[in-house]
Amino acid sequence: MKPIWIVDDDQSIRFVLEKALLRENLPTRSFTNPQDVLRALTETPESEGPQILVSDIRMPGGSGLELLEKVKERLPGLPVIIMTAFSDLDSAVSAFQGGAFEYLPKPFDLPKAVELIRRAVEESQREEVAEERMTAAPEMLGQAPAMQDVFRAIGRLSQSQVTVLITGESGSGKELVARALHKHSPRASGPFVAINTAAIPKDLLESELFGHERGAFTGAQTMRRGRFEQADGGTLFLDEIGDMPFDLQTRLLRVLSDGHFYRVGGHSAVRANVRVIAATHQNLEQRVKEGVFREDLFHRLNVIRLRLPALRERREDVPMLTRFFLQQSARQLGVEPKRISEAALRLLSGFDFPGNVRQLENVCHWLTVMAPAQVIEVKDLPPEVLSSSGTVLPPAVAAPLQAPPSAVAPAAPLAPAAEPLLSGDALAAQGEEAPAAAQAPAGAGALAWESGLQAEALTLLEEGRTDVWDVLTRRFETRLIQTALANTRGRRIEAAHKLGIGRNTITRKIQELNLE
Repeated sequence: MKPIWIVDDDQSIRFVLEKALLRENLPTRSFTNPQDVLRALTETPESEGPQILVSDIRMPGGSGLELLEKVKERLPGLPVIIMTAFSDLDSAVSAFQGGAFEYLPKPFDLPKAVELIRRAVEESQREEVAEERMTAAPEMLGQAPAMQDVFRAIGRLSQSQVTVLITGESGSGKELVARALHKHSPRASGPFVAINTAAIPKDLLESELFGHERGAFTGAQTMRRGRFEQADGGTLFLDEIGDMPFDLQTRLLRVLSDGHFYRVGGHSAVRANVRVIAATHQNLEQRVKEGVFREDLFHRLNVIRLRLPALRERREDVPMLTRFFLQQSARQLGVEPKRISEAALRLLSGFDFPGNVRQLENVCHWLTVMAPAQVIEVKDLPPEVLSSSGTVLPPAVAAPLQAPPSAVAPAAPLAPAAEPLLSGDALAAQGEEAPAAAQAPAGAGALAWESGLQAEALTLLEEGRTDVWDVLTRRFETRLIQTALANTRGRRIEAAHKLGIGRNTITRKIQELNLE
C-alpha cells in the first residue's frame, strides 16, 4: 500500500500519528512544510505517491489551505484530511467545501483520528479498484437477445439526460447499467455518485442525501455536503429506491421538480444540477397500491424504464461470462487463470442462478480459490450447482478435512455480496465490495465436514501424535483466514469484521501463520 503523507511542523503530532498508524500496519511519510510536499509530489512516481494526505492548516512557509488547492490540481481524487485548531474551524469549513475529505479538530482523540484515516484509506482503495476495473473491463460481454435490447436502450439514451428507472432482480447488475448510462452521456466528465438507500439507517439517510450544516444535530461538528452536492454536474444513482422512507420521498420529489433542496439544519436553498438514475428490484406499482411509495414520485422517476433480464433468461451468455470471471479472479488473486471443461460449462449453464450474474462471479472466484487443478471439471463445481443437477457430491466436497493439509473445504457461495460485472455496452466491474466467499452448504454438506474433521483427528490420534490440537487448529485458522481474505480480495479490516474478530487479531494471526 502507498504511504500516508503527514504534514505538520509540530514534531510531537507527527510522532504520535506515525506510531499510531504503524501499529495499524499503515506506512507513513512525514513532512514539516507544504513546500517539501509539493517537491516530493513532483519527484515521486504516481505509483509511490500518497494514499491520503493529512495536513495541518497553519505552518511556517505556507498554509494547509494553499497546499490543499495545489494538491487537488495535481491529484483531484486524493483524499485530504485537514487538521485544524478550533479557532480555525469556521474559516476552514468555508474554504474546504469542495476539497477536503474530512476535518480533524485539534486536540484530537487518537483512536478517532486513526479511524478517520482508515476510512479515508478504504475510500481511496475503493476508488482505485473501481478505476482499474473500468479501464480493464471489455466493452461488450453478452450476446443474448434480452441483453441486446438493453444495449440498444443504452445507445438510444446516450445523448439524453432524462431520468431512468432500472428494474431487475438482485444481482443482475443495475448499478453497472447506471454507470454505462453515465459514461455514455453528456455528463460523462462529471462525477458518478451511488447510494444504496436501503443500506443506510433512516435517521442518517436524509443527511447522506442532502448534507447538513454545522450544529444541525448532535455530532455535526462541521458542515457536510450530501450526495446531491457531490454529484453536481454529473449523475446520482439511487439504488433500491423502493425502500426509501416515505417522508424522504417528499423531499426527493421536490428536488426532482425544481432542482433545489436544503441541507439538514440549513436555511439557504442549494441548487443541484444532477441527473437522477434510480433502481429497484421491487414492484413499484404494487408499492404504490400498498401506500408505501408516493405515486407522484413513481411517475417522476418512471420516465424511461429499463428492465434487466435475469441470468436464467440469457443462459447462452453463461460460458462467456464464466471465462471472463475466471480471468478476472486470477488477476485479482495473482494466480494462473483456470480453464473450465465443456461438461462443467454445460452444467453451469443449466443452473438457475437465483443470485444472477453476481452469483456467477462469486462461483468463479470460489473456483479460482478452491478447484484443485488448472482445468475445472464437473466434480469441482460448488455443491448447490451439483445438487441442482442431481450430480452426486464428490469426496473432496463431502469430506474436506480428509484432504492434504494444503487443501481447504470447498463451500458454495450462496449469498451475493458484490455488484457483479454485467455483460453489456461499456459496463465495467464496479462492485463496492468483493465477491462473497464460500459459505458452508446446509444440511448434509455441513455435517460432512464435521465428520471429516472427526476422521482426521482420529487418524492423527491413532498415529500417536501429541500435537493434534495445534495441527488442526493451525490448519483450520489458516484456511479460514485465507478464505475470508479471498472473499474480501485482501482487505484485512473487512475480513476481520466478517469473521467476527478484531483487526489486531487478524494481523497477529497472519503473522503467526506466515500468511503474508
